[in-house]
Amino acid sequence: MLNFCSLYSGSSGNSLFVETSNTKILIDAGVSSKKIETALNDINIDPKTLDGILVTHEHIDHVQGLGTLSKKFDLPVFVNQETLDAMPKQKDKISDKNIKTFKVTDKFSIGDLEIKPFSIPHDAVNPCGFNILKDNKKISIATDIGHMTNDILKNLEESLFIMLEANYDPEVLRCTSYPFKLKSRIAGPTGHLSNELAGKTISYLLKSGLKKAMLGHLSKESNFPELAYQTVMDELIAENYTENSLKLSVANRESRSSLINI
Repeated sequence: MLNFCSLYSGSSGNSLFVETSNTKILIDAGVSSKKIETALNDINIDPKTLDGILVTHEHIDHVQGLGTLSKKFDLPVFVNQETLDAMPKQKDKISDKNIKTFKVTDKFSIGDLEIKPFSIPHDAVNPCGFNILKDNKKISIATDIGHMTNDILKNLEESLFIMLEANYDPEVLRCTSYPFKLKSRIAGPTGHLSNELAGKTISYLLKSGLKKAMLGHLSKESNFPELAYQTVMDELIAENYTENSLKLSVANRESRSSLINI
């Protein structure tokens, strides 16, 4: 068994859940601890049975509830040292015994899951995505990506499922009330991934066995779920794929997805 569930995903907060028969983990805790508890209870998961929380980077929409959740349920936090040092308010809430640092270049295990971090281009101190492997099945988490690189693509190859950022549409972003500096940051090389680039990435990954994908981290102001979905589908069709080639879904920012079996 290898299951995935998006509890929350968007520019206002992110938290993802992965489980096997023996292991349960979160990736990020970017909403309140109470919200995460509620979402987990909704899928019949007791938060105290979690085996750990992986952290992608220190931005508040990824760590808001991290320290409280770890402290309340005595949960290990897996984080690289640079990211840990960049979030002192969260770090102070986590007991020393629950701080598990990793290097982004090194694999490690949580229960029966093998975790392989990889670097991503984003305006944080040492941000990363994750490959999560169990019994030759591979899922990948890749959000907050300023631009796609060959190294990231290589890490994403052979994934059966991917949670991939589709943050914004360039035209919608251009028409928002965001100041120019913020628009430039979002669309810049260490900002976020557009719908179109998400579509091109998924088209490429279909060649290496991708079966299911979820679009995540959508901006509330510069994207729409229907637009993200259709833009990605248009990219697939342009590469001679059909809607049957891939099971594609879009994560909701305020509510959980269904439990996806990989």
